[in-house]
Amino acid sequence: MTNRLSIDCISDTHSKHSYFQLPEGDILIHAGDCTSTGQFPEALVFLDWFNKQSYRHRILIAGNHDFIFEKQPEQMLEECQKRHIHLLNDSGVEIHGIKIWGSPITPWFENWAFNRHRGDEIKAHWDLIPSDTEILITHGPCYGILDEVKISRQWTRHVGCEELEKNIHASQIKLHVFGHIHGARNVKTHAGKIFVNAASLNDSYKPYRPGFTRLFKQNERYVF
Repeated sequence: MTNRLSIDCISDTHSKHSYFQLPEGDILIHAGDCTSTGQFPEALVFLDWFNKQSYRHRILIAGNHDFIFEKQPEQMLEECQKRHIHLLNDSGVEIHGIKIWGSPITPWFENWAFNRHRGDEIKAHWDLIPSDTEILITHGPCYGILDEVKISRQWTRHVGCEELEKNIHASQIKLHVFGHIHGARNVKTHAGKIFVNAASLNDSYKPYRPGFTRLFKQNERYVF
């Protein structure tokens, strides 16, 4: 394993992926909502683009807009495998000795794809995360970290998952990559862990520039 790995993170491209010019690197992570309507042809256009990006490894999870990934999971896994894309769906992959786990699940909101009710139902998914996971990719944030949405000019509300927050802070996870909450895009270090809200579009679905977040793994540390 090299002493320095580049990791680029994007999310919530909603079929506007062509707006972004990504550099080459080692690992490219997309944290869900690659489509807008979740239709099969729309997903294939994205997968073809994702496959062409100049990275040694490409990792994808679905998001709440990506209905086809929930309706046809085996077909979408096959389409990703044909394009050398690691599709994670409550599953993991090990790359350069790094154990990575991904899940598209988000707390229930208006019956979107991969929605689960808060409490025991969604906790069952987080309980699947192996204890030795180093990088966690979920579509949505955990509670209290880069998860605020505006409810008025003066007030915001935290909408992240409480059960996910408990799991992460009791784990060995070093890096959590997610999106979903477009307006909370940022990077934050908390309790020795790095959290990346990698949303590539803002609340108005306009592209951020440059639209990706780059981190490095140097020896055993993640830096940005």
